[in-house]
Amino acid sequence: MRPRKFVVMDSKIKQRVSLSTFFFLSGFCFSSWAARIPTIKSAFGFNEAELGTILLAMPISSLIGLPFSGWLITRFDSRVPLSVAFVIYAICLSLISFANSTSTLVAAIFLFAFCMRILNIAMNTQAITLQKQFEHKINGSFHGLWSTGGIVGVGYTTLLVALNVSITIHLMSVSFLAIVVTLVSYRFLLQNDKSASGNKLAFGKPDPYILYLGLLVFFAAICEGGMFDWSGIYFQEVVRVDIFTSGYLIFMAFMALSRFLSDRIIDRIGMPATYALSAVFIFSGIGLATLVPSFWPAMVGFSLVGFGTAAVIPMTYTLAGASKKYSPGMAISIIATYGIVGMLIGPPMIGYLAHAFNLRVSFIAFAFAGFMFIPISQLFFRKEAQVAAVH
Repeated sequence: MRPRKFVVMDSKIKQRVSLSTFFFLSGFCFSSWAARIPTIKSAFGFNEAELGTILLAMPISSLIGLPFSGWLITRFDSRVPLSVAFVIYAICLSLISFANSTSTLVAAIFLFAFCMRILNIAMNTQAITLQKQFEHKINGSFHGLWSTGGIVGVGYTTLLVALNVSITIHLMSVSFLAIVVTLVSYRFLLQNDKSASGNKLAFGKPDPYILYLGLLVFFAAICEGGMFDWSGIYFQEVVRVDIFTSGYLIFMAFMALSRFLSDRIIDRIGMPATYALSAVFIFSGIGLATLVPSFWPAMVGFSLVGFGTAAVIPMTYTLAGASKKYSPGMAISIIATYGIVGMLIGPPMIGYLAHAFNLRVSFIAFAFAGFMFIPISQLFFRKEAQVAAVH
């Protein structure tokens, strides 16, 4: 009979591997959709403003799905909504490729984003709960695997675009893989993680702890969501390269690298300095890509933006899990609301600015959003220091 210590260790490892698989596949599915946005834009003949309006379906749907995700996480173990949402999410990915009108396209994107919201809340709740069983930080590695899945997804998309494989065959193959892996991996996820307290939303004056973290996620979502949706268009229309996935691929590659390194970077320099460093990378990267919009400068610029953006959301979710007022699932659900508003504003705003001016000018919004990490994070840590001094 094996000692209990080894049984617990085996269980932790299986749970981490299983959850890592879901993070990887989630990134793979999402990037498969995002990398095909230029294909959809061309197929329907949308201009930038029209595409921006279509993309509004995602954050609006996510906002509607947020109360459901919060309720599901407090009602069930998080692995139940995670797995069910993932299967429906994969099916909706395929439905996007079958859309033959603007209304059916919007409906498919709406359902896709609705399930993605439930999936993301459930995955991050699992991650923060599992983090408590480990002495070293592991949350950044989960998000690194999401980005790695994104890289593989973009690489797979690039290959199929080069081979002139239809979007329908492409997205159906991704959906099939996601459904099979979900059915296999479900039983290894963390169980009995439903929190007994902190599950009710308190209305009234905003909690400063949650407010500052929410604002950080808001600006991160503007950068991250906007780059997801518009990188391909930027390389297609501004940089003017045939393989339009290049910018998105380099952005995702450096996001993954940064997220795998983020836990060590945070241990070395601390969270306040990491937020400031993220802001510098984003501002510099956008400046380079917009001032010198040729292939290699844009590639370097997008890599800097990817490296700078990557650590902010997992780092902020980790801080949310330490909330004294809310359970981890509820805290993440509240903070995710700010992220959804960022997604609601960011990608469509870029489309409208691009239509009014040009795409290069519109990307300056990302530089501003990245810069905001500095004052907001300083306010947050100053407030926490004051609270600690009082107690």
